[in-house]
Amino acid sequence: MSNHKIGGIIAGLRREKGCTQEELARAVCVSPQAVSKWENGGVPDTELLPAIADFFAVPIDVLFGRSGAGYQDIMRELAKKIADTAPAQSFDAVFNLCWVLEQAMSGSMPEDGSIQDFRESMGRNRQIYSSKADDYGYTRMNISDRLPYFLIVPEAGDKEAAFFTGIDYPALFKLLSDPDVFNTLVLLNRRDHSKLFTPELLVKELGLDARQAGDILRGLQLYGLVMGMPAELDGAAQELYRFLPTPSFTAMLIFARELIDRPHTFVYLSEHRTKPYLA
Repeated sequence: MSNHKIGGIIAGLRREKGCTQEELARAVCVSPQAVSKWENGGVPDTELLPAIADFFAVPIDVLFGRSGAGYQDIMRELAKKIADTAPAQSFDAVFNLCWVLEQAMSGSMPEDGSIQDFRESMGRNRQIYSSKADDYGYTRMNISDRLPYFLIVPEAGDKEAAFFTGIDYPALFKLLSDPDVFNTLVLLNRRDHSKLFTPELLVKELGLDARQAGDILRGLQLYGLVMGMPAELDGAAQELYRFLPTPSFTAMLIFARELIDRPHTFVYLSEHRTKPYLA
């Protein structure tokens, strides 16, 4: 490897990162003149190579023109890519990576079709899924416009502890089976959760009486979904409430909907599981 090539690689990495010679110099504690010298045929001292590689978030081998990257290097590059993505685009970026992972687990490659490719070819109004299940775990993914999501569940070792120990599902489902309770949760999930409210909100919006509203809110308190805050207004005791939202509720709706309206359209579907899901 010639000195000129090392310098050229450093110059290329610097331009790709969008930084100046001065910024690189400060990061590795040398003068800007030293960086300029490297990029014009010089070579950094050996002890500086780790710092230079860290600055560019690449393995040292890259400075010597070696393209092979290990698993940790790939993971680091992915992490850097996501960290450098604007917040407004970060969820889409991660979701697209999840699609690539789903393709890989299904024996396909990215060039076999992007999310947008399948939305266009299979119809934007259709619910388009992918799923893989075997004895090591399962995935489920919806790539449609309506409600995209990605789920991966590695196989749990102790299903009893994972799903059932200390958990009373029937009590929760009994509470949620009351349409007034369900409608209350939908209402609260549509409001600005920073705003406090009184039971009168449920009376006004859902047509409940005061006793029903109070019973529902006390039931939701048992699950930490609302928090009561006693207050005094105009000399009278008043119960204020704060809603404590959780994405678990909307996630539950995603999968409840799929129990009601079973998915039928799959890009990839691999069912090789022999174990019962809860055994």
